[in-house]
Formats: sequence, C-alpha cells, structure tokens
Amino acid sequence: MNEYDNNNNNTGSGTGTQSPYYSAPDHGSYGYGQEPAHAKQKKGVSAGAVVAICLVCAILAAAIGVGVTYFLLRDRNDGGDVLSEEPLPSAEATEAPAETEEPAVTEEPIQEDAAMPGAAVGQDIYEQATKQVVGITSEITYTNFFGQISAASVSGTGFIISEDGYILTNNHVIDQARQGGYDVSVLMYDGTEYAADIVGYDAENDIAVLKIDADDLTPVTMGDASDIVVGDPVYAVGNPLGELNYTMTTGIISATDRAITTDTDNVPINMFQIDAAVNSGNSGGPVYDAEGEVIGVVTAKTSATGVEGLGFAIPIEDANHIADQLMEHGYVTDRATVGISGYTLPESVADRYGMVPGAYVTMVVAGGPADEAGIQERDIITAVDDQEVAGFTELTAIVRKYSVGDTAEFTLWRNGEEVTVSVTFGESQKPVEVTPSPEPQQGQGGQYYSGDMDDFFRQFFGYGF
Repeated sequence: MNEYDNNNNNTGSGTGTQSPYYSAPDHGSYGYGQEPAHAKQKKGVSAGAVVAICLVCAILAAAIGVGVTYFLLRDRNDGGDVLSEEPLPSAEATEAPAETEEPAVTEEPIQEDAAMPGAAVGQDIYEQATKQVVGITSEITYTNFFGQISAASVSGTGFIISEDGYILTNNHVIDQARQGGYDVSVLMYDGTEYAADIVGYDAENDIAVLKIDADDLTPVTMGDASDIVVGDPVYAVGNPLGELNYTMTTGIISATDRAITTDTDNVPINMFQIDAAVNSGNSGGPVYDAEGEVIGVVTAKTSATGVEGLGFAIPIEDANHIADQLMEHGYVTDRATVGISGYTLPESVADRYGMVPGAYVTMVVAGGPADEAGIQERDIITAVDDQEVAGFTELTAIVRKYSVGDTAEFTLWRNGEEVTVSVTFGESQKPVEVTPSPEPQQGQGGQYYSGDMDDFFRQFFGYGF
C-alpha cells in the first residue's frame, strides 16, 4: 500500500462519520442551541458544563478532520496529488508487478595482489624450500688483534641443484675454509649433516659448487630471471646470522641490472635488487618467484647504518652458467683473459708523477695474450676500443664483455707516449691452488672479519686476470 493507503487506515472510514453530538448518560442529550431545563438555577459554571464544552471541542475537531479527509480522498480519486500535484498511478499500475526472472549476476574472479600473494602460496614455497635449501658451516681458527688464537663459525646458505648432491652457493661462504683447509659441512632441514667437498669456485662472480655424498635429493626448479620486472613478488629462504635457520622473508623485485661491487672482490657483478630482508648468513640462498622457481642467488646487502631493504641477488642464468663449468672443469673456462696483473693508478698519484690515470700493469704472463700483443710492465692502459679505463676495476669489467678469441684495441700510455696494440683474448686458466696451512691465519675472522686487511693488500698488490 502507498502512503495514502496507510493514512486512510489510521483515520477510519470516511463515509461513516461520527455524530457531532455527544450523549451524556447523566444529563441527557444536548443539541445545538438546546439547554437543560435547570441551567438557570445554577450559579457559575458547573463541572458538568466544563466537561460538556471540552467534549464539544473534541467533536468539532473530529468533524474538521473528517472533512479534510473527505477532500483528500476526493482529490485522490480524481487522479490528483495534493502535495506534488502530479498524477498518481492508476489502480492497475499500483498492483504488484508480475515477478520476473532476475538477470544472472556474473562475479568477477578475485584478482590476487601480486605484491601481497596469498598465505597459501608462501606456505607451499616454504614447505618446498625445506627440501631444497641447506645450511653451510665451517669452524675456523684465527689470530686476533691481540695475538690470541680464536675460533669462529662461518655460516651461510646453499641450495640443491641435482639429485646426486651438487649444491650451489656463494664463493665467499666457503672461501676462508678453502684457503685455510678447514672442513665444510652441509646441514639439512631434518638435522642430517654431511661433509662437503669443494668442486670449484669463481671469486670473480662469487659462485661456488659443493658436493655431498647423498642420493635422491630434491633439487630446485630453475626459473628465468630475464623475465622479472620491478614489482614481482619474491621469497628468500636462508639462515640469517647463522642461527635463525630456515628463515623465510618476502618482498618484491626493486630493480634489475645493478652493477654491484662487493667487499670480497673489487669487480662489479650484475645483480637484481630485492627488498626482502636478508642478512649475514643468507648468502648463497635461493630467491624464489611466485611459482616456486629459483630466479637468483642471494649475494649481497647494503649494511650501512640506517639502511634497510637493499638486498641483491645474482640472476640464476649467470649462476648456472658458471656452475655448469665448475662441475665439468673445476673452473670457468670460457672467460676472456688478458694475462696481466696490476692496480689502479688514481688521478691524484698520476698528476704528481707526470703520468696518466688508468690500469697500471705490474706483471705480464709470459706467452699470454698481453705478452703476444706487446703490452709491457709499467704500461698504463687507458682505453679498450672506445671504452675509457679509469682503473683496474673498470678494465676487468670491460674485458668480461668479450669472449675467448675476440680482439680489441688497447690504448696504452708508455713513457709519455700513446701506444695502441691489438689483443686477442685467451681462455682463463685453472686457478693455482695454494697448499692450505692448518695454522691459524692472521686476520681470518669468519663472519666477524671486517675485510679491511684484505682491502689493504688489494690496494698495494693489485689484481690479476
């Protein structure tokens, strides 16, 4: 019913109007202009008269209400609306419309936020990671600043890349153990521990491969880091601080193609940036994408005070390329090499001695590419093809862009004159292994060693490749 129907029901019938007369059982009936016979015998106004007056007022009010209702109903029946003056719908139109079938509502599928994947996704990846990620430890001894012999535990992370026990990690995770001849152990999620052999390492790209005596392991599924874009979700699993084993952190790809120089080698390495929390001990661990495939190897983080969320990983394609060669040959075979050693000659030193800045050559390998091209000790390399060389770090980065057998023009500064020679790059040779000493190594302090002494020797003894 409409509003008017409700109002009519509240006021009663419009046709059966009440009589304007009131029947008082004690005093008889009073009509208009009629007085009771004994009215003149009373003095003043009696209580009954007051009551009668009130009743008359009530009857008049009711009569007025009935009249208004009558006119409203008349106007309504004529098709008019007193308030809006718009025609009202006819009786037929006011009837309830026939029920019609409502159109089917098509619900859009819920789109999962790429930056906030569902909890089930993370749980699945973590369960998978517990079968693929390993802890890597070695106990080393060293002589501290006060000449005392101390012990430290070097801890890191790795992941299984084959069912028969090959494990990929960072070179800096096992470097001190390798140099000192210390044992390297691999720890599984269930607590099983294995002794590991170092199959090969590449300091320049900070990759190493270990081997344990185990079968039927669960290797990771390799992804494709070339397809990653900023904003893609990532998961890192590792052993931060060497104590919080199998910690999972999550974040996004923050940037790609970063040239990062770590404190373990002064050569820039191509990495992608993530904001997932990584710390000391995460090194060598996998970076998973939302599909549970490994797209990178956690390698570095910015550890400056007040800096957070700056982690870096080596793309899995680069790591795999090196790992394959390490497993097959024990070293990287297809890297272009020049056959020289040297250091960076900064501009301030060059100006003082009347020289030019660049890569200062201190040693030339006999019979190597540089020797055959005519490069000599004390030459300063200032350019390769059209690329300027400001120091030995830049020279190393430039040479890495070439392949074995490529030829490049080297611009040299020799005794005040500019000389140009053509160098055909050769193949890198297997690193010369130094017999490790079981004695404590000065300055070898595991994850507590700052690396300052190492930087000191690099500065004065230079680099070679």
